[in-house]
Amino acid sequence: MRKLFFSELTSCKETKLQSATHSWLPMDKGKLSKFTGHSSSSSSIESLMKMPEPPVLPHFKPADYVDILAQIHEELEYCPPDEKSCLYLLQFQVFRGLGEAKLSRRSLQAAWEKASTIHEKLIFGAWLKYEKRGEEPISDLLGSCGKCSQEFKLLDFVSQISAESHGISYDDESDEFQGSPVVHFRIRDDMIACDRRKLAALSTPLYAMLNGGFKESHLEVIDMSRNGISPIGMRAISKFSLSGRLPYLSAESILEMLDFANKFCCKGLKDACEQKLASFVSSRQDAIDYMECAIELGCSILAASCLQVLLNELPECLNDEQVVRIFSSANKQQRSTMAGNASFSLYCLLGEVSMSISATSDVTVSFLEKLVDSASDSRQKQLSLHQLACVRLLRKDHAEAERLFNAAFTAGHVYSVVGLARLASLRSNKHYSLNLLDSVMSSRWPLGWMYQERALYLDGDSKLENLNKATELDPTLTYPYMFRAASLMKRQSVEAALMEINRILGFKLVLECLELRFCCYLALEDYRAALCDVQAILTLAPDYRMIGGRVAAKQLRTLVMENVEQWTTADCWMQLYDRWSSVDDIGSLSVIYQMLESDAAKGVLYFRQSLLLLRLNCPEAAMRSLQLAREHAASQHERLVYEGWILYDTGHCEEGLQKAEASIAIQRSFEAFFLKAYALADSSLEPSTSATVVSLLEDALRCPSDRLRKGQFE
Repeated sequence: MRKLFFSELTSCKETKLQSATHSWLPMDKGKLSKFTGHSSSSSSIESLMKMPEPPVLPHFKPADYVDILAQIHEELEYCPPDEKSCLYLLQFQVFRGLGEAKLSRRSLQAAWEKASTIHEKLIFGAWLKYEKRGEEPISDLLGSCGKCSQEFKLLDFVSQISAESHGISYDDESDEFQGSPVVHFRIRDDMIACDRRKLAALSTPLYAMLNGGFKESHLEVIDMSRNGISPIGMRAISKFSLSGRLPYLSAESILEMLDFANKFCCKGLKDACEQKLASFVSSRQDAIDYMECAIELGCSILAASCLQVLLNELPECLNDEQVVRIFSSANKQQRSTMAGNASFSLYCLLGEVSMSISATSDVTVSFLEKLVDSASDSRQKQLSLHQLACVRLLRKDHAEAERLFNAAFTAGHVYSVVGLARLASLRSNKHYSLNLLDSVMSSRWPLGWMYQERALYLDGDSKLENLNKATELDPTLTYPYMFRAASLMKRQSVEAALMEINRILGFKLVLECLELRFCCYLALEDYRAALCDVQAILTLAPDYRMIGGRVAAKQLRTLVMENVEQWTTADCWMQLYDRWSSVDDIGSLSVIYQMLESDAAKGVLYFRQSLLLLRLNCPEAAMRSLQLAREHAASQHERLVYEGWILYDTGHCEEGLQKAEASIAIQRSFEAFFLKAYALADSSLEPSTSATVVSLLEDALRCPSDRLRKGQFE
C-alpha cells in the first residue's frame, strides 16, 4: 500500500531520505499517493503547516517612517559636518528596518563619504566592506578601469594626520636657565648629553624639572636609570628635541620613548611615537599587542591603526578571544581612546556582525551592552535598548528582556511593545498582551504590524479578522498570508490555500511562501509546479532546508523529479520563452535552473537568471548570478558585458559604460548596446543624452539576439 507523502516526510530522518528506498513515494514513476484520500492527511499537514510566530525584529522601527525620514533629511541640511555621519547611520537603520537593502547600502556609503574623523572613516569603511563581502572581485574590475574601490583599501591615515609641530612649546630664548646649557642623563653605565633648553621645551613637567624649583635644575648629571628608558631611547629623545623628528628605531625602543612621553606629558613626542608605531601594525596579532598598549597609555592614533586592522578582518576576527576581549572589556575612557566619538557606530557594527554569527552568544550580549552605554541621544537609546532586549528574549532571559523592552518603549520606540506582549503571553497572560496593544493602538493611528501582533493572542474569527486588517494596512507582511493559507490547508481547501499564497508571491518573493506553495502543489499532485517552486528556492538559496529545516531542498527536488517527465533542451528553451514572455519570473527561474544542469551556454543563462532576480528584488542573488555569468562567459566581448553590468549594479555607471564600449569595439551585440544605453542614461542628465540613448537602443535592435530580451524590449 502506498504511504502518504507528508506523513512519511515529517517522520523520517534525513538518513532515511538519503536511502534509495523512498517508501512514501509510489513504486511506479510519475505518481504519488493521493493526498486527500488518507485519513491521516489532516494531522500530517498540520505538522507541516504549523506556522511559527513572526519574530520580534531587532531593528529600529519607528511608528511613522515618513516623519522620521523627513526629520533626518531636514537635519542633514542644517547640522554641522561632524554630525552628518551619525544621521546617515540612523537613516541606514531606518531603511534596514524597512527591508530596503539598496537604500540602506546607499546611506552607509553616505556615512562613509561624510565621515569627519579618522575613526568614523575607518569604521564605516569596514562596515561597507562587510556589507559588500563577496564583492571583492569588483575591486579588480574597477582597477581594470583605472579606478580603485576605496572601501576595500586600508586608510593610510598616519600620513593624513596634520604634521603639527612636535612640541617645542616652551623654547623662549628670553628665559634664563639656571643650570648649564648641557645636561647629562646617566642610565646605568651610559651618559647621554642633551640640550637643557631643547629638552625642557618638550613639556611643562620637563621645563619645571630642568629650569624650575627642583634640584635637577641645578644638576649637570641626572640619574634616569629607574625611569624605564634605555640609552638608545634617551639618545633618540635628545635628537627629537633638537630636530622634531624621530630617528629610525625598533618598535621596542619607540615603545620606551612613548612611555617616557606619557610620564612627562610630552605631547609632540607622544604623537610622533604613536604615528611611528601605527605604521608597524600590519597583522591581527600586531593590532592586538599594540591595542593593549594604546588603551593603557591613551594613544588614540595608535589605537585607530589597530582598530582598522581588526575591523578589516570582520567577521573572522570575532572568533579570536583576544579580539573579543579588547572590545567587550573596554570601559568608557578606553572606548574613547579606541574609537573617539564614534563609539556608538563601532558597537553598532560589532553588534550587527556578532548577531549574524550567533544572536544568543555572550559576545553579542557584551557588544550590545556597550552599544547601550555608548548611546547619546533618544533615537540611539531606542535602537540599542531594543536590540539588546531582542537578544535577551532569544536567550530566554525574560526578566531582563522585559526591563529593556520597557526602557526602549518608554524612550519612544513603539515597536518594542511587541516584545512586551510576547513576554506577557509566555506568562500565559494573553489578556495583558491584548491590553498593551490596545493601549498603543488607541493612542495613535494603528499600523499593520499592530494588528498582526494582536492576532497572535486571539482565536477563530477574531484572529482572522485582525490578520485581514493587518494585510489591508500593510500588504507586505508575510505571516497573515501564510497563516490563512495554512488554515485553508488544514481544512483541505488546497486550491483556496494556493490562491491565498499566490497573493503575496505575486509581488514579493519569500522563501517560506514558496515552500508553502510547494506543499500545496504536492497535495494537488501537481509535481511539475512543485518542481518549479523548489528549483526557484534553490536558485535563491542553494543550501536551503525545508520542512522545519529537517530536509535539504536539493533532496526534495530529486525526489519530486522522479515523478516528472524530463524535458529536452528544446523543451526547456520553449518553456523559457513562454514563461519569460508571460512575465512568469518564478517559472523562468525554475527552467533556467534546470537548463544549467546541461551543457547549455551557461554564461547567457546565468545572465538571464540575474535579470530575473533583479526584477524579483533579490539583488544579492542577482549579483551572485552575474559573477557566475562572468566566469562562464563564452567570449571576451560577452564577458565585458557582464563585467559592465556588475559595475553598473554596484553604482559605477561610468566604468560600466567603459566596459560596454570595449565590448562593442570587439563585436556589436544587443546586450552591449543595451548596457551602454542604460549606463549613459543613468550617468548623464544632459538633454542631448536622450537622443543618444534612443539611437543606441535602435542599434541594439539591429543586432542578433535570442529574442528573449529583444521581445521584452520591443
